[in-house]
Amino acid sequence: MEFQLTESTARIMERRDFLKISGTGLLGAAAMSVAGCSNNSGQAGQAVESLGKVVRNYPQAGLLGFGAMRWPMIKDADGTDIIDQEKVNEMVDLALEHGVNYFDTAPVYLQGKSEAATGTALHRHPRDSYMVATKLSNFSGPWTFQAGVDMYRRSFENLQTDYIDFYLLHSLSGRESFRKRFLDNGLIDFLLAERQAGRIRHLGFSFHGSREGFDEMMEMHAQYHWDFVQIQMNYSDWYSTDGEESEYMYTRLDELEIPVVIMEPLLGGRLANIPAPLEDMLKAVEPEASAASWAFRFCGSHPRIFCVLSGMTYKEHLEDNLRTFCNFTPLEESDYTLLQTVAAGLGDYHLIDCTDCKYCMPCPYGIDIPGLFQFFNRHITQGTYVASSAQKDYDRMRRKYLTDYDKTVQTVRQADHCCRCFQCLSKCPQKIQIPDELRRIDTYVEDLKQGKI
Repeated sequence: MEFQLTESTARIMERRDFLKISGTGLLGAAAMSVAGCSNNSGQAGQAVESLGKVVRNYPQAGLLGFGAMRWPMIKDADGTDIIDQEKVNEMVDLALEHGVNYFDTAPVYLQGKSEAATGTALHRHPRDSYMVATKLSNFSGPWTFQAGVDMYRRSFENLQTDYIDFYLLHSLSGRESFRKRFLDNGLIDFLLAERQAGRIRHLGFSFHGSREGFDEMMEMHAQYHWDFVQIQMNYSDWYSTDGEESEYMYTRLDELEIPVVIMEPLLGGRLANIPAPLEDMLKAVEPEASAASWAFRFCGSHPRIFCVLSGMTYKEHLEDNLRTFCNFTPLEESDYTLLQTVAAGLGDYHLIDCTDCKYCMPCPYGIDIPGLFQFFNRHITQGTYVASSAQKDYDRMRRKYLTDYDKTVQTVRQADHCCRCFQCLSKCPQKIQIPDELRRIDTYVEDLKQGKI
């Protein structure tokens, strides 16, 4: 079957070629710097020590940014989950060594512990060797001026700094969310004054909403002069039936020459662990390249991208990403076509669109919502999902699935405990119908227990 390049991708490739020569963003020239890097993307066997620096679309930052939402965790003496600061320090050191100098955190990440861990790791290095991004995460109120200012000032304390390079209004969806969280209480005027004073070097926002809401935020650009904008973008969203949203947002920002920071390039890790038949399609073209490297190259090949965030939990994640971004090769026309085919294939697996951001947590009834969704998706992508009693080794697969379910998710935190209070719905940036998906999982597990599948 022959696939044609979409018009939208062709336009982006044309803009990419033009902007590499002439484009100038608000933060500098959008020219790809490849000093010290070769063009053999994703070489799994290449020693990290032999790599140079990550490539740059903009002079200020490496194209790979370090997301601090998923720092490694360990248990303390009381059995409480805490951040493994030693591992965080090790990864930060390795990242900086290879030119990864943009670190993104937030007051709400890792139950409020991410900022302090990030600050501890970064403070060991010269302040001009890194850039830190954090956010005003006043999602649920109180939406008072003082509450917002207090959160803002705590970020300085946690990060051990006297200025923040990139400050974001966190998770906006349009004019209404901006009005109640930042306009009516005067916080936006305070933040503009902080930018004027230099304590905020660049002011922007992260967006989770519709095209109409995004247009509303863009209408404010003339008044507030957004220095950058953070959006969700990945090849699965881009080529899905509703993917025009990410394409539309990127195109608008490109036209306005506003640098773009990308979140969820792997869709919460799902594009790093795609079903085997789809991964085989990528391996046929680049046998040594990881599935994750393809997703990162898709984002990094767009010239208006300031940096692509990756929430790296383990050193192995960082090393694989360094191989991709130090040996960065922009996608070619055939690569875009291949990813469009893979994205279409992903749609056939009916995965839950969870990115494991944990904004829905804690559940008031103790349900491990992201854990359940990750478990469900993982068994589908790994081919261990029990679909029919006609499957080969049905009895063994059925027993193993149910055993893994009980081992992975505590009984008191499983899907059958959802009482449909709907408190999670407004918190999910992916707009997942969480109670319905939990019911789907519970029904599936019960049918499996009773042998109905």
